[in-house]
Amino acid sequence: MRFIDFAKVTVRSGNGGNGIVAFRREKYVAKGGPNGGDGGKGGNVIITGDAQLSTLQDIRYHSVYKAENGKPGQGSNKSGKNGKDTFIRVPLGTVISDSDTNDVITDITEDKEEITIVKGGNGGWGNQHFATSTNQAPRYAKNGKKGESKKLDFELKVLADVGLVGFPNAGKSTLLSVLSTAKPKIASYPFTTLIPNLGIVKYGEYKSFVMADIPGLIKGASHGKGLGDHFLRHVERTKILIFLIDVNEEDIFEKYKILDNELNQFSSEMKHKPRILCVSKIDTVDEMDKLKLKNKIKLSEDIIYISSVARKNLDKLVNKTAKYL
Repeated sequence: MRFIDFAKVTVRSGNGGNGIVAFRREKYVAKGGPNGGDGGKGGNVIITGDAQLSTLQDIRYHSVYKAENGKPGQGSNKSGKNGKDTFIRVPLGTVISDSDTNDVITDITEDKEEITIVKGGNGGWGNQHFATSTNQAPRYAKNGKKGESKKLDFELKVLADVGLVGFPNAGKSTLLSVLSTAKPKIASYPFTTLIPNLGIVKYGEYKSFVMADIPGLIKGASHGKGLGDHFLRHVERTKILIFLIDVNEEDIFEKYKILDNELNQFSSEMKHKPRILCVSKIDTVDEMDKLKLKNKIKLSEDIIYISSVARKNLDKLVNKTAKYL
């Protein structure tokens, strides 16, 4: 299934049904009074969280959602039926905002959570409500109120505790596949990962955290280069960032600064997140090169040297991550 994390939607609630003008007409009743019923209420449009969904694909191809109108009132003081509500199921982590103002309306994070996004119009009163001592046969009723209409942006941000950040081919997918049961696509060419992948990393007794492998970044990603900032939104929710840099890069410190700068340009909140720097593919260099490498990298952050293939220092990485969480 194609991963879709953005959709534009128009929602319309139902109109309220009209009240009606009616009079009691029965044999042997000389002067029947007004008995026009009220119109039914229009249906609401309701957003509901669904933990079984992982994409906005269905919403993307069903861009207009409309609730049912309320039915008009009837004689004998019978109210019209209320219009049926329309439900929009979305994956957890969906942020819904107003397309015109960009204001965030709601953020769906829990399974079966329900938010009424537009309310149906109230039904109009029938003429039974307007009888008075001086006007015992009112010949007017109220129309139902119109429903609401909104244009909305649906944006999915994956819910993960830990975000893997790095350049293409840094080994993020391999690390995720080794630490969890996730099966991301792994290949020797850049941009293998085109969608975020999630995996559950278990540690200790009955403990775990969710790790997200974010598609590779390059310099200028926050301004649309490479895969652009399309997937940067998915690390906004994470509690910890793990920077993964290939040991074979000429200047690991410079690469770290580029990644850090791209994240900070995308969102100022990124700089406040705890981070761990991992130098990956350490199995591809000898011991002498490792010693030179440690002396060369000048960073205040604690550095963990790992190899996903050789499973070197992965326990250290998991334990350090768990301590942050």
